[in-house]
Amino acid sequence: NKALNSSPHYSPCPISRPMATTTRPTAIYTVRPTSFYLTAAAGGALACGVTHAAITPLDVAKCRMQVDLRRYPSLPTTIRAVVAEEGVRGLLKGFTPALLGYHAQGMFKYGLYEYFKDIYSGMAGEENARKYRGLIWLAGSASAEFFADIALCPFEMVKVKVQTAPRGTWPVATLPATRKMIQMRGETRFPLGSLVPLWSRQIPYTMAKFFCFEKTISLFYTYVFTEDKESYSKGTQLGVTFASGYIAGIFCAVVSHPGDTLVSLLGKKENKGKPIAQIAREFGLRNLATAGLAARILMVGSLTGFQWLIFDSYKAAAGFATTGGK
Repeated sequence: NKALNSSPHYSPCPISRPMATTTRPTAIYTVRPTSFYLTAAAGGALACGVTHAAITPLDVAKCRMQVDLRRYPSLPTTIRAVVAEEGVRGLLKGFTPALLGYHAQGMFKYGLYEYFKDIYSGMAGEENARKYRGLIWLAGSASAEFFADIALCPFEMVKVKVQTAPRGTWPVATLPATRKMIQMRGETRFPLGSLVPLWSRQIPYTMAKFFCFEKTISLFYTYVFTEDKESYSKGTQLGVTFASGYIAGIFCAVVSHPGDTLVSLLGKKENKGKPIAQIAREFGLRNLATAGLAARILMVGSLTGFQWLIFDSYKAAAGFATTGGK
């Protein structure tokens, strides 16, 4: 990344592998200072935790639509129904586990993405890293998300259970809800019972999110903002970041929606103990892909745009360059 390489904080640190007993040249892995990865992790934690917590009302509506289509057929109807039955507070169910869980997930997602992206670029070599940068974006984001979801899973399971359980059947406060999840772990599969469907949702989502973002921002700087990136103000660069993130978010929502629906269905009482394949079959493939999709597109587009904006703003405030370039 030309812009990052020009940062005054950038100082490549080559780490050599032991020389094999052949004439093949030693592979060089180029990484950036530890402070850069820690900044990326902190920025990612802030970006994901704040944005996911802020869209809790949309998330509550989406989850209700995913588990009970007949009762909650559309986003406006669902919001009105939740407010009528539970008051405005009903739209804030799951706020705390969302804040904590996505804070942890964002730390690993963004911090490890930057790390794996640099490692894979170093392994490929300068020419191949440029030629196959799309594959490097995909590999880096998938690797990062694998670990990020392990941190997220317990919080996500509590959040979904709180949001989808019929009123009065499950504690709403985070600690009592978590204690009950632990006590009934034979039924709830807590803490990692939703990890596989979470991977099925989050890994495709994150691969699409990072690839589309990097590609979109590259197109902006190639065809719209054609001067050297550093010649534009930070405000302009952050505007490009937000637009690229929002566009990427729309695509992400569609790609990851079936997995997201499965995560919600696993929290439904009637699906207790059922294999994942059976739940998917009973709900129907079309419903898996479309139930609550409009709400999720609105939610994820906004969420992704603001995540990248917060992440890049944090990096810029710390003295590092914004993400992306030609």
